Amino acid sequence: MDLNSASSVVLQVLTQATSQDTAVLKPAEEQLKQWETQPGFYSVLLNIFTNHSLDVNVRWLAVLYFKNGIDRYWRRVAPHALSEEEKTTLRAGLIADFNEPVNQIATQISVLIAKVARVDCPRQWPELIPTLVESVKVQDALQQHRALLTFYHVTKTLASKRLAADRKLFSDLTSSIYSFACSLWNHHTDTFLQQICTGDEAAAANSLERTLLSLKVLRKLTVHGFVEPHWNAEVMGFLHAVFERLKQFLECSRSIRAESICRDHLEKTIILFTKVLLDFLDQHPFSFTALIQRSLEFSVSYVFTEAGEGVVFEQFIVQCMNLIKMIVKNYAYKPSKNIEDSSPETLEAHKIKTAFFTYPTLMEICRRLVTHYFLLTKEELTMWEEDPESFTVEETGGDSWKYSLRPCTEVLFMDIFHEYNQTLTPVLLEMYNAVGLAAYELFDSVDFDQWFKNQLFAELQVSDDRYKPIRRRVIWLIGQWISVKFKSDLRPVLYEAIRNLLQDCDLVVRIETATTLKLTVDDFEFRTDQFLPYLESMFTLLFQLLQEVTQCDTKMHVLHVLSCVIERVNMQIRPYVGCLVQYLPLLWKQSEEHNMLRCAILTTLIHLVQGLGADSKNLYPFLLPVIQLSTDVSQPPHVYLLEDGLELWLVTLENSPCLTPELLRIFQNMSALLELSSENLKNCFKIINAYIFLSSSEFLQMYAADLCRSFCELLKDITIEGQVQVLKVVENVLKVNPVLGPQMFQPLLPSVFRGIVDGERYPVVMSTYLGIMGRVLLQNASFFSLLLSQMACELGQELDQILGNMIEMWVDRMDTITQPERRKLSALALLSLLPSLNSVIQDKFCGIINISVEGLNDVMTEDSETGTYKDCMLMSHFEEPKATEDEEPPTEQDKRKKMLALKDPVHTVSLQQFIYEKLKAQQELLGEQGFHALMETVDTEIVAQLQEFLQGF
Repeated sequence: MDLNSASSVVLQVLTQATSQDTAVLKPAEEQLKQWETQPGFYSVLLNIFTNHSLDVNVRWLAVLYFKNGIDRYWRRVAPHALSEEEKTTLRAGLIADFNEPVNQIATQISVLIAKVARVDCPRQWPELIPTLVESVKVQDALQQHRALLTFYHVTKTLASKRLAADRKLFSDLTSSIYSFACSLWNHHTDTFLQQICTGDEAAAANSLERTLLSLKVLRKLTVHGFVEPHWNAEVMGFLHAVFERLKQFLECSRSIRAESICRDHLEKTIILFTKVLLDFLDQHPFSFTALIQRSLEFSVSYVFTEAGEGVVFEQFIVQCMNLIKMIVKNYAYKPSKNIEDSSPETLEAHKIKTAFFTYPTLMEICRRLVTHYFLLTKEELTMWEEDPESFTVEETGGDSWKYSLRPCTEVLFMDIFHEYNQTLTPVLLEMYNAVGLAAYELFDSVDFDQWFKNQLFAELQVSDDRYKPIRRRVIWLIGQWISVKFKSDLRPVLYEAIRNLLQDCDLVVRIETATTLKLTVDDFEFRTDQFLPYLESMFTLLFQLLQEVTQCDTKMHVLHVLSCVIERVNMQIRPYVGCLVQYLPLLWKQSEEHNMLRCAILTTLIHLVQGLGADSKNLYPFLLPVIQLSTDVSQPPHVYLLEDGLELWLVTLENSPCLTPELLRIFQNMSALLELSSENLKNCFKIINAYIFLSSSEFLQMYAADLCRSFCELLKDITIEGQVQVLKVVENVLKVNPVLGPQMFQPLLPSVFRGIVDGERYPVVMSTYLGIMGRVLLQNASFFSLLLSQMACELGQELDQILGNMIEMWVDRMDTITQPERRKLSALALLSLLPSLNSVIQDKFCGIINISVEGLNDVMTEDSETGTYKDCMLMSHFEEPKATEDEEPPTEQDKRKKMLALKDPVHTVSLQQFIYEKLKAQQELLGEQGFHALMETVDTEIVAQLQEFLQGF
């Protein structure tokens, strides 16, 4: 693409691509896509987005196309990769000057320079860092800022590389620029502080932005640029300086107006200081030892004494608490039980911690946590009244302890109490919240059952609206103790209380009650019989709560509670799920933009299907389209829904009474899923097996060819575990359909045969090979003969030689088979070669008898009354298994497997009878003398065991 002639054309198409008219926009986008691989295209884009006289929207689009091109075509090995000549020109153009006037475009240019640096710096782009260092020194304010912005993005990107060679390069880079980065940060910080003192807020705002950027650079260099940073005086000097700077900035906040432009950047900078410390502690705990004392003194002073009044803000308090928590909980600072096994660094850190956390310090921290931070603020009470769902979500979100004050205080309390419980136990016994958080630590100190009966249960009965915080906290407290110490015979009383609270007029109380219900039914001491009298009313109330709440997170939470209840009571739920079954399709439709809520719906459906069993077929009009969408890798939501979607697909098949056309059609999704080769493969194989057990003829007729092709591809590059999963599918096909199965999966069988003859080294694979070949040999002898001929031809050997090698290896590797069914199958399969005049089979007769007697030892049990032996694997009729209360009832698939077993030779043929008949036929074929000579080849001990098993025949 010629620069001069192409620039105007590309500019015109970019202009069209910014149009709101799709008739103009779409063709322009198509044209730009075609140009992506044209030489010179990115040089034209560079000229366009660096031309400040052009329309901002056009320049913005040019930057985005350039940035996307780096991702796709910059690396040498990429298809349609950019030429080295063009890349050299582009690199030079990107750092020719740093004077972009538009902030958003400047940020994008900085990011794309960093992307190039990730691939090329320093080897192909050695001039990048020196150019940036020189550019941040200039007096021009714009150029200085843009260079510093780029410096930060480049440092951030290079610091994120994790290969050893890349880390070494970053370490070398850090060593060369660290002193400069420190002086740059100090310069901008001092300038900012001076300007604040003189009242020049506009200038201070600019300096503060440069302070923030230079501190971001130092954070990456300090945390990722040194292997043992505590040996570097400059690094430790910077970290100690962080505390002084933090104090200065916190004091500055007193004089800066809340609405000032500086205020927001000031708080961001203060938080960034704490992130430097937290990151350094996380990455270099032993190097942080020298900072433990100062960190604790600083954090405790500002968060738990009057020193912080008027200057601290919520996010800063959270960060300080996280710093304390990380020091208290850090495993690097905990000595081994055997002190001699601890490193000197660990002992030193532990000594500092112990000296700091004295009794008075711990008491003050915990008293302030309980009496100050645990209390609901006026704002929280207002949120409770005006937006109860947001109140509960903010308090209970997944990682909220890292970012929100209340969860953070509770986590800090638990960690401190766990570490120093003997010191703190006496003061906490009268505090609801603290006793709940420290439940496990207080196990021996609190008689919770008596407390519940004598006080807590009564407090739950107080219905006054002003008492609702107490009701909420009491039911929360019970939830914390339910799995720690709560007598089983008190459960009905608790269920009564929960049922009443689920009708409470306050939504927050009801949501908290639902949480405690989940903890109760999740507990290992849960008994269904105690819960059943309350099931209908509780399920109805939970469903009403699900309908009432409106926020996605709250609906997810209530759905999880419902799922948990359904899972624990299983079939007992059937009379009560009608309302939920009718509501879920509507909720699914409403949650189209909320994939995590849809995941919760999938989980609920999984437990519903399990509870409904065969009746789940009535859900198919809703259920099957949900499975179809969730497991279709061409649909974007599959990223979130696939794992739960596969689980739902599997339980649906397991509980299906019959194969419907719609259920069969969904299997079209499987081919693409197998190509993914992801961690979901195991469930994919379970689904395939479920189809085979459900209706092998219809299923295999439609999909066997595709499956066979997919398996052949998978076996080229798959783990041993994956290989076994593929082979088990083939084994199940042969078990269900011994006549057509071998033909359908014929392309896979030669490799199985070769694996046996070559003595496959992985026992689990060899065992599965022998299971497959045993099925073919025993149940489809004509196909086995064809396969034997094919292998003799492929390997260029005589047919008898191949057969002999196979039998010899089979006998030799019999010990790899651990499953009794497969061991009996092997005995039956090898015995099926008898009677025979074939010299090779007669030559291997001893091995065949050895395997057969091994099989008898595996399966024969002695009848104590008659003294005779019987085959314990024989099944004569179908009995539906009766599940106990603790067991899940049998699924439709369990019943199908039982019916299949009634047709399986392993369970229908007596090995004892089979051996007798085969030996008798061999004797008739050879005559008495010939047969006697054959038996002479067998060890006398084996013959003795054989005779004992065959008594009575």
